[in-house]
Amino acid sequence: MSSAKTDEWYERALAQRPEGRAFIDGAYVETATGRTYDTITPLSGLRLAAVADGDGEDIDRAVRAARRAHDRGQWADAHPRDRKRVLHRFTDLLLEHQDELALLITTDMGKPISDARREIESSARELRFFAESVDKVYGDVAPTTPYALGMVTREPAGVVGAITPWNFPVMMPVYKLGPALAAGNAVVLKPAEQSALAAVRLAALASEAGLPNGVLNVVPGGPAAGEHLARHLDVDVLTFTGSTEVGKRLLVYSGESNMKPVWLECGGKSPNIVLADAPDLDVAARAAAEGIFHGAGEVCNAGSRLLVEDAVFDEVVGKVVEESAHWQPRDALDPTSRMGPLVDQCQLDRVMSFVEEGRASGVRLETGGRRTLEETGGYYLEPTIFSDVDNASRLAQEEIFGPVLSVVRLSSAQEAVELGNATVYGLAAAVWTSDVTRAFTIARQLKAGTVYVNCYDKGDNSLPFGGYKQSGIGADRSLHAMDKYTNLKTLWVDLNQHPRA
Repeated sequence: MSSAKTDEWYERALAQRPEGRAFIDGAYVETATGRTYDTITPLSGLRLAAVADGDGEDIDRAVRAARRAHDRGQWADAHPRDRKRVLHRFTDLLLEHQDELALLITTDMGKPISDARREIESSARELRFFAESVDKVYGDVAPTTPYALGMVTREPAGVVGAITPWNFPVMMPVYKLGPALAAGNAVVLKPAEQSALAAVRLAALASEAGLPNGVLNVVPGGPAAGEHLARHLDVDVLTFTGSTEVGKRLLVYSGESNMKPVWLECGGKSPNIVLADAPDLDVAARAAAEGIFHGAGEVCNAGSRLLVEDAVFDEVVGKVVEESAHWQPRDALDPTSRMGPLVDQCQLDRVMSFVEEGRASGVRLETGGRRTLEETGGYYLEPTIFSDVDNASRLAQEEIFGPVLSVVRLSSAQEAVELGNATVYGLAAAVWTSDVTRAFTIARQLKAGTVYVNCYDKGDNSLPFGGYKQSGIGADRSLHAMDKYTNLKTLWVDLNQHPRA
């Protein structure tokens, strides 16, 4: 891990000159209109860089480049060992440029520098997993009579449109790029306008690794660029991580265009259930605090609803409040910082509106609820905990996407399941109990794509990550992710028409 101190990170931040142009067909290019927008660093509220403001014409240019690259077959038809070699080299370059990419993440969207460096490490592991998968995913031979041959082959879908959020500026693109590129597709990536700089840099590193021109294109821009990509008739698959509201719109755009498959990883209001027989309440409280305050709560599977059985309710709430003291916001360029600012003024205002709504409703505010470090000009908010929240209230139902925890009181394990499932979302959940039978029973009853037992937010590249209900369609991570970016082709060969030997 880098041993750089805060002042050294500031020196690097002042010296960086981020590239903000689009990357199309193997080169940085200006947008068709020449328009740019200023990206603002949430650390101070000051201008960081000018970023290309791509529109439909730029998306068209990127899709044409991707289609040409795919149809040429230089990547789609390459030997698996060659695709594998390039993806391994791409992974190596991520790690070689770890500090550069981490600094882009921190200054662009506010993630603490140590967390940003860990994001690069996690992204490298993810990309390495798919590099290794290239020559390990096979087709099938179906059981038939001796007079026929039935085969199933996987073929790359073609041109993949990817739209990614601002909270993980490298990891979320890698979640899409890893399986899509491993399967042989070409990609047009539209990163969130709040944190596009790291994605733009990724494209150049992929090119340096040997990815053929046009196979990966990155077009920064606003919602209009994303809509144009989603409606594009020459995009074969669309993949998205972001809000449920936008995910629903993308489904409409697909239906109104070419019915391209749309894979969605959307919002969550994940229940973190602590029962009275939890094996260690101190551990559960630490995990609960980290589950909501890590990443300033700007995490799709954040444990934003803490459901606690009545017998230990006051004790658990007290312990989580104590733990929140370790998550007070600090300068994001300080390597010891655990929580930085929210991504921008708009997000801060949105989160504060929920805080004020909670105050006005009379629900108990245990701690936090105020802006802090205002003298920096940044968008910092204290860790905030409301207790005895009504599970039907907006505090417990809406995805706030900030460091705001809603604690709900439970009367029983059965009520835990009922309230845990009483949401339109189903991304993640957790249950803390010493009874293994109860753990399995509750886990099976919870309508969530991932259920953690006596932990929170754990996982591995080999396991899928996706949601139930309005948390999405399909899964990222694991070999299952490759299903989204391939088409199955059945080949039937009739051998009966030829004389037997």
